Parts: sequence; C-alpha cells; structure tokens
Amino acid sequence: MADHHLDHSSSSSSSSHRRVSGAGRRGKAFLLLMASFATSIFVAFHISSSSHSLNNIHPAQTRLSLVHYNNVRRVRRPPLQPGNVSSSSPAAAFSDHFPGVPALPASPPPVNAGRRSDEDDVSKRSGRRTAAAEVFHEKDLFLEDYAEMNSTLKIFVYPHKRDDPFASALLPAAGDPGGNYASESYFKKSIFKSHFITKDPNQAHLFFLPFSVAALRNDGRVGVGGIKGFVKGYVSRISREYPFWNRSGGADHFYVCCHSVGRSATETAVDVKLNAVQVVCSSSYFLPGYIAHKDTSVPQIWPRHGEPPRRSPENRTTLAFYAGALNSRIRRDLVGIWENDEEISVHRSRLKTPYAEALLGSKFCIHAKGYEVNTARIGDAIYYGCVPVILADFYDLPFADTLNWESFSVVVATAEMRRLKEILKGISHGEYVRLQRNVMKVQRHFQWHKFPVDFDAFHMVMYELWLRRSVLRLSSYH
Repeated sequence: MADHHLDHSSSSSSSSHRRVSGAGRRGKAFLLLMASFATSIFVAFHISSSSHSLNNIHPAQTRLSLVHYNNVRRVRRPPLQPGNVSSSSPAAAFSDHFPGVPALPASPPPVNAGRRSDEDDVSKRSGRRTAAAEVFHEKDLFLEDYAEMNSTLKIFVYPHKRDDPFASALLPAAGDPGGNYASESYFKKSIFKSHFITKDPNQAHLFFLPFSVAALRNDGRVGVGGIKGFVKGYVSRISREYPFWNRSGGADHFYVCCHSVGRSATETAVDVKLNAVQVVCSSSYFLPGYIAHKDTSVPQIWPRHGEPPRRSPENRTTLAFYAGALNSRIRRDLVGIWENDEEISVHRSRLKTPYAEALLGSKFCIHAKGYEVNTARIGDAIYYGCVPVILADFYDLPFADTLNWESFSVVVATAEMRRLKEILKGISHGEYVRLQRNVMKVQRHFQWHKFPVDFDAFHMVMYELWLRRSVLRLSSYH
C-alpha cells in the first residue's frame, strides 16, 4: 500500500512537472511569436515609408542608398505659385507646350474602376510600368531650384594664358566642336561665355579644372599613356599656387570628360577620383572610378544644328532600329538574335543609307552598350523623336536627378534581350504615343548651342553641379 502510495505520489509529481514544463515551452513559443510579429510590423512599416524614395530611382539604376550631395540637403519646398516668378525669369518662360507637339487629349473616366486592365497585365508581364505623364520627378521644385541656380551659382576657372605650353588643352578650342566627344568641348566653350563665371574666388561655389582629356589624348607630348601623369601634375601645381584645393581636399572642384580614356585619367590622382566631382559621359556604376551621387553624367551628343525634324507616331513603321559596330558582347548578341526579324531592324555596321531616315522611320531606337555604357545613340534617338530603348546595365543616365527617364524611354536588362520584341509590342499605342510626345518635350535638354540657351544641355549640367555644391563657405582667400 505504501509502495502504491509512493508510486502515485511519484506519478503525480512527474505529471505536475510535465504540465509546468509544457506551460513554459508554450510561454516561450508565445514570446517568440510576438517578437516575430513585432519585427514583421516594423519591416513592413519601414518598406512602406521608404518606397516613395525608391520609386524615384530609375529602374536602370542600381538600388543604392540615397546619399546627400556633398552636405547639400534637398528640402521639399512648397509648390511654385504663379506669382512667385517674374515674367522675365527663365522659369516663367518654361512650359510643357512645344510648337508642333499637340497636347494629349484629356483621359476619359476609368471604366470598371478597381478592376485590373489588360494594359496593367501587359505592364506586369513586360516588367515595366505605364509611362508617366511628367518628364520631371518634381517639376515645381526643379523650376524653383533652377531659377535660384541661374541667379546665384558662381564658378571660378583656374586661369591660363594663351602662351601656356598646354593652352590647347586648358582653354576653349577654336571653331565649332564636332564628333562623338563634342560635349566636352561644348561645355568648356559655353561656361567661358556664361554669367556663371566669377574672377573672385571668394564668391565661387565650385572650381573648374579646365583640362581636356580629349585634347591631351591627341597631344603627342601626352597621349593616352601620359594623361594620368598630366592630371596628377596639374593638381599638384594648382595646390601649390592656390589654396582652394587644399582647403577642401578638392571636394568643391570638378572636371568634364566625354572620352572613354577619361576613366583612367585619375588613377594616380586619387584625391581627384575620390573627392572632386567628375562630370563624365562614361557614367557606369560598374566602374570603380565613378562614384554615384558625387559624380554626374553628361550626355554624349553628336552636334546637330537647327530644329529637330518631326514625324508623327503613325508614320513610324519600323518597330525598332539599331546600327553600329559589334564591339561588345551585348551588340553581338543583339544582332545574333534579331538580325533576321521582320519588325526589328538591326545591322552589323553603320548604314550606307541615310541614318536620319532610319531614326525618323522607327518607333523605338536601340542604344546598346559598346566599349562603354554611353554612346551618342540616345542623343540621336531623342533628336529624331524616336523613343530610346536602353540596353546598358549599370548606366547612370544623364540628368537622372531631374528627368524621369521612365516617362520617355524603355530600359531593358540585357538578360531580357530575347524578350525585346515581346516587351516593345506589349506597350499599347496610347502608352507609346505618350512616350514619344515626352521624347519631344525633353529634346531641348539634350542639345548644345553656340551660345547657351536656357534649359539646354549646358544649363542641365550646371544644374547637376549646383545640386552637388557644398553649403559650407570655406575661409576667404587673401
């Protein structure tokens, strides 16, 4: 009996222990579940709060953390009111209306609101959203900032005389710029004629290093192999003769280069690469010498004069067009896949027939990466009113801080090249018309002029520099 009592007591004690142990495990599981739930809520809130900023980054760009430009914090200002800008200011003169570009008809009320449309399905399948109506990320902010930039920004150019041994590389070239690398020369000629120049370095927000990589490349004393040594020696010289470089480490300095050899120009001048603003055509996230948000992209533009020709969307019969040298794997793959297609016209070399007619007759014009991510084909397409199709991964597109590239171009990852036709044919006629009209709206931003014109390529580059100026005014020079 005693043994039975002992067994019963032992059994009761063991059962009680199991109940307590089970309750403890359930309590721990509950705490872990609540912690997991709280973490999920926090992550969802973080994604929701940051998605607006991420959506402003172009899909062609690597999703990088947003970085403030050299201590400049951009604050959203109230929308520009009609009375805020005088009628004589550049901002007042800006309009979405362009001669010869009829306004789009007002959109009718949505039918079956709340239901997913066929166009939504196509956009989802093609991996892109419907074209945005506005070519700017923040038009009111841009116009307000542009007016301030145009009236306040000051640049000091390191002076050089005509008898300098390297005057041809340090001063504006005589004659009109031409060829693939004209953007570099156009910028220099434009800035020397502009109201942004100051002879008083104490007024300067930025300092221009005026050496021309293209000119140095063609100089027998320097050549491709000697450019990096020239740049290092030039910076050493100005840092001895002037205090401006040393006081900021070069952070308020910039140079402009459109030739591909420019990416090696700063290899031995590390401070230039890490600190100065590099305004370059070869603006690739993949290149170790290019630092996104610090550096900026200038469009490579083949100079053309006069008003761009017009051709309506209905009279553009070729779906897509490409012609050029096969100097990269991407171009070889493009031609290999689509060479015999009846709707996509691709060619293994430059055309023997007029290039302009091919651009005018095409709905979409393909920019495929060659040696570098950049070529003049984007500028060509925009000039002739052809919607650019960009096959160049990691390309930091020109003026992407300001222009909404999604509204006037189609970016296709090179891995999706076999789906190119599906993607382009998946764009509805209405969406294509909107893209093409937006191309015509941005034409003025991709043109150089003998004398700078408001909102042209020169002023857009100046605006990009203005965004990167430092808000700190350093000690005065005596």
